[in-house]
Amino acid sequence: MAPKTPEQLIPHRPPFLLLTEISELDPGVSATGRWQLTGDEWFFAGHFPGRPTLPGVLMVESLAQLGAAALLADERFAGRLPLFGGIERARFRRQVVPGDSLELEVTLDRVSVRAGRGHARASVGGESACEADLLFVLVPG
Repeated sequence: MAPKTPEQLIPHRPPFLLLTEISELDPGVSATGRWQLTGDEWFFAGHFPGRPTLPGVLMVESLAQLGAAALLADERFAGRLPLFGGIERARFRRQVVPGDSLELEVTLDRVSVRAGRGHARASVGGESACEADLLFVLVPG
């Protein structure tokens, strides 16, 4: 399937759309994408003044948004809304700063009409920045 824009697949919008593009998409199975950090994002001013750093929770959210795109691209889940059910084994391995291009990849492991789980990884220049197992529930949209 040809990748779509994040706005075509998920309900998130600025300032909480944390996904710049979707580069590969296998509906209901996996996706890769990117979040380009410009430095103008709202959170950098306060996290941390003089040493702006991407908060880890937002890195996990960007991975979850990519996972939601992979899920919602599958017609079986049209009209549903994926919500976090849990985050397991999250590990943060490097600082992410303004100007970085956060490369994202998500593989959905188990998916049903009610819930699922996936494994997600974010990296910068091939160096791992974050990995986590994401659990989600699907509710009516």
